[in-house]
Amino acid sequence: MTPLVASNARVKEARKLSRRSVRTERRLFLADGPKAVEGALSVDGCVVEVFATPHAAEQYADLLGAAAVTLVDDRALASLSDSVSPAGVVAVCRPIDAPLAHVVAAAPRLLAICADVRDPGNAGTVIRTADAAGADGVVLAGQSVDAYNAKTVRASVGSLFHLPLAVEPDPAAAVRAAQERGLTVLAADGGGEVDLFDADLSGPTAWLFGNEAWGLPEELAALADHRIAIPIHGRAESLNLSTAAAVCLYASARAQRS
Repeated sequence: MTPLVASNARVKEARKLSRRSVRTERRLFLADGPKAVEGALSVDGCVVEVFATPHAAEQYADLLGAAAVTLVDDRALASLSDSVSPAGVVAVCRPIDAPLAHVVAAAPRLLAICADVRDPGNAGTVIRTADAAGADGVVLAGQSVDAYNAKTVRASVGSLFHLPLAVEPDPAAAVRAAQERGLTVLAADGGGEVDLFDADLSGPTAWLFGNEAWGLPEELAALADHRIAIPIHGRAESLNLSTAAAVCLYASARAQRS
């Protein structure tokens, strides 16, 4: 088969998925790179089509298995990727998010709720960290970045496909849903009244993280059961969102497993 070129109609239609409006309308998105494609292929019915260069199709033959692979040339593949150095394989995928009610109904013991997180790299890193810490789900709430933004998908390094994900327009509804299922909601707040290392984290917990620039709105933080501060022992003013999430989620993971 002759590899498709960038001007091919199928490639051009797939390329339109770089726009959020098109992703929303078509209920499709792109997963770029071998880790993302491997994660997508692990979810039944998620992958619609895989585009790969001839070299990548050979290199990742074991990963791609019986997937339907469409060969494209290097320029066509580059047009589907926002990576500086494309790995040569991109999948067109169906969304994998579930309703909030479904995610909390599974009796999670550790949940991450991100409220108005705008940076796609941060969102993807929180998803990856939650997966690594053994969390049972992630909720992107409020005006958070699109979970299927290319940078979010790439930053999750496949973890987007490993654990339940909910997209909830109302952050307060996410907090209440977690509390109704018996989770203690802890707001990560630099001015919190409880030190992270003094907190009892052994029970079912939902961590509430706010926006990168302004944190959590007062009315949302007030809904949490407790506000938790990460102690700063040096001269740094604060931790960035993804680092703070890693510290909090791993503190919970350790407490729940001890």
